[in-house]
Amino acid sequence: MHFPQKVAVLGAGLTKFMRRAQETPKELAFEAAKMALDEAGLTIDDIDAVVLVTAPDAFDGVHMNGEYLADGAGGSKKPYMRSFVGGGSGVFGIINGWYHIASGHFRTCLVVAEEKMSSSMPHPQGTFNAIYDQFTERPLGVNLLWIFSLEMNRYMSVHKVPLETIALVAKKNKKNGLDHPCTQAGIAGDYTVEEIVNSEIMCWPVTRLMVSTVSDGAGALVLASEDFAKKVTDKPIWIEGVGWCLDTSYWTNRDLYYPKYVEYAARMAYDMAGIKDPRKEIHVVEPYDPFAYKELHHLEGLLLADKGEAPKLLEKGFWDRDTETGIPSSPSGGLLGVGNPIAAAGLMKVAEIFWQVKGTAGKRQAKREVKRGLAQAWGDLMQVGTVVILGK
Repeated sequence: MHFPQKVAVLGAGLTKFMRRAQETPKELAFEAAKMALDEAGLTIDDIDAVVLVTAPDAFDGVHMNGEYLADGAGGSKKPYMRSFVGGGSGVFGIINGWYHIASGHFRTCLVVAEEKMSSSMPHPQGTFNAIYDQFTERPLGVNLLWIFSLEMNRYMSVHKVPLETIALVAKKNKKNGLDHPCTQAGIAGDYTVEEIVNSEIMCWPVTRLMVSTVSDGAGALVLASEDFAKKVTDKPIWIEGVGWCLDTSYWTNRDLYYPKYVEYAARMAYDMAGIKDPRKEIHVVEPYDPFAYKELHHLEGLLLADKGEAPKLLEKGFWDRDTETGIPSSPSGGLLGVGNPIAAAGLMKVAEIFWQVKGTAGKRQAKREVKRGLAQAWGDLMQVGTVVILGK
């Protein structure tokens, strides 16, 4: 597949993640966009198009949220597009922005992701129930906690994974989150496995410390064509591959132990990037981790571990930030250690890979050399896979 333009990332911005931010959704979007432009050394006048992503309108409590956020995201009087695929929106927004430039139609594109989940009253889980089938699912009082508990239980049962091993993901990510400047207050920490396993049961086997938290926040990235990028930097970070896949929304029709939609999205991105052996050619990874087991689930879907192997590698420290022979996974702290404003959390994953490849992640920087990294997000009713690969 040929596209006229290579696409580079020039800058990224991320607001503080928090519960009940004083800023309006527009102000959160503006803050992230301004930070991304500042890192790129550009102004909004240098931007040709804007892509905005945010999950369901109900989270911000605003109808036609894309139109409402347009000016705050820098889209006033510019070509502007909103897209969303639930939790996969943040990474999918980057793919959308990539297409704007790779097509040859634009030189630059600002991608902004925003979510103010605390606006969803009384709780986002009440909003989630409204998206399920009104005849077969919604009468059951569906929410993501108990659907994830079904999936987690299936994953643990198939691969004979103890709860204590799943807890190691939360332990790793929450400790990594202590070093992130945007971490939501009260969720990062140096927890023991016992504390995580014995925390409040939300829906067995999911415990409170294995679940990401309700968050408000925004993120943004500046994308540019090769010609434009080389005028403003001598060390651009390239988008080498993108991939996405949407499986059936009827999650009861699938065996939940393995995310095929993640594998298909990953294979698409690997093919585009020319990657033959991802376990050797991917040096850092930010998989989507709204629940602790999902990181392991997604690492296997990304073909970075065989089915059922990710937990064993976790126990050996293969996914640790300071590993020299493994692949650091969620060195940022991820959703478990930083926060989960849904669309912004996915974009955070891409921003973190950008900073890792650039070598400017600070205390979060992986110990091993990073030439290429991968960001992935999951979305909707456990059927959306989105993948972006960045490299030098």
